[in-house]
Amino acid sequence: MTDQTKNRVLIFDTTLRDGEQSPGATMTHDEKLEIAGLLDEMGVDIIEAGFPIASEGDFHAVSDIAKQTRTAVICGLARASFKDIDRCWEAVKHAKRPRIHTFIGTSPQHRAIPNLDKEQMAERIHETVSHARNLCDNVQWSPMDATRTEWDYLARVVEIAIKAGATTINIPDTVGYTAPVESAELIRRLIETVPGADDVIFATHCHNDLGLATANALAAVAGGARQIECTINGLGERAGNTALEEVVMALKVRGDIMPYTTGIDTTRIMNISRRVAAVSGFAVQFNKAIVGKNAFAHESGIHQDGMLKNAATFEIMRPEDVGLTETNIVMGKHSGRAALRAKLRDLGYEMADNQLNDVFVRFKELADRKKEVYDDDLVALVRSGTDTDQNRLKIKHLRVICGTEGPQQAALTMEIDGREVSTEATGDGPVDATFNAIKALFPHDARLQLYQVHAVTEGTDAQATVSVRMEEAGRIVMGQSADTDTVVASAKAYVHALNRLLMRREKTRGTAREINYKDVS
Repeated sequence: MTDQTKNRVLIFDTTLRDGEQSPGATMTHDEKLEIAGLLDEMGVDIIEAGFPIASEGDFHAVSDIAKQTRTAVICGLARASFKDIDRCWEAVKHAKRPRIHTFIGTSPQHRAIPNLDKEQMAERIHETVSHARNLCDNVQWSPMDATRTEWDYLARVVEIAIKAGATTINIPDTVGYTAPVESAELIRRLIETVPGADDVIFATHCHNDLGLATANALAAVAGGARQIECTINGLGERAGNTALEEVVMALKVRGDIMPYTTGIDTTRIMNISRRVAAVSGFAVQFNKAIVGKNAFAHESGIHQDGMLKNAATFEIMRPEDVGLTETNIVMGKHSGRAALRAKLRDLGYEMADNQLNDVFVRFKELADRKKEVYDDDLVALVRSGTDTDQNRLKIKHLRVICGTEGPQQAALTMEIDGREVSTEATGDGPVDATFNAIKALFPHDARLQLYQVHAVTEGTDAQATVSVRMEEAGRIVMGQSADTDTVVASAKAYVHALNRLLMRREKTRGTAREINYKDVS
């Protein structure tokens, strides 16, 4: 089709599907709807909203996203089976612009999983893509692990999928194995060789196992791909996926050598980056390109001097291009709701009245403890607002005794399912004692995999943001909270993770058939 030769690159966001497959990154139903709304507002062309057959929760999330989205194509993932495809269609059919995305592993390593030989797999591809096209006129097909599939067989099955009615052919680098020169050549060769290639859009889906996801995606575009599959913050399994913000800004900044355009409103990038970090529990590394805390920071004297004389000396894009405001301070205990709402709006957060009231109460508490409340403090406040009426576990009171003489002690009162309970516990340090107290009040078998503390701003009165990752029976969850008291932040983050774990338990029990869908496309 003519779109294949144009300079418009479609942005396909899979944060809610591949991104959510990051261990511990499970989002609630409402959080998924919120992220989908933000993606739609920023101009994402296609939103892969989930894997409908994976669980009832996924099905309802995809269905509700399909019903609420105004502009973007809403896509659901399905394996190469009629049952998967039918379930996917039931979820996405409510969208103004629905898409079915079906896939099967075509590499020698992946063909062994369904125990199909090449002929059987080719027949399966024809049958399932045809079935999807009979339901929906927008069908995407992916040969999973395409970059390790034998060339002759890959070309053959791509042709079969096109003849069966696929309108988009996605070429996944499922294990992050490919180098940029190979990525470009593979797409170019498919377009030049496969009959019917000019009538479909080729897409690229890259993983970052070798740190090459962005480079591979851009190389694929140079080779003729006109759809990039990506996630916010590069969220995804293992080392993650191609980061939306990186490819979009690379195309914008280097239009001189990559003359391609997207429909993304880049001023919304920082807001959605922060929101995805908050709901997923995956903090953005400080030196992350585009959206990291240090992306526009300059410390060396030479850099600072150059910036003062001419910002272009050391910056290839402006902070405001990605929605980063230059204001930092000044909020304090005398600031009112209107000022807080305006400041949060500048930071990219639109608040309903009840949300604003909750943040305002915690802002006042923080302002009483800190001389100055910085922008990063406010972002941490919003991100740590995880205690809701739906949470079964809540911290009510905590007192710790620590020092050079141990053991350290924690006296804790929690609310569990609406009932207050208290205990005291000891441990090797105040945090260990606090976690032991929580476990005494709410016994569990979850294992603490990660405990991280980051100062939000400078100074001894700075807030600490604490992240924890926990695992229980294969379920991995993240918890996060912020407070000027590191131990309090630790307790709240730990409880946040436990609440997410409870949500995962209930989701699994409430699903008749929960499937493992790791490592797809």
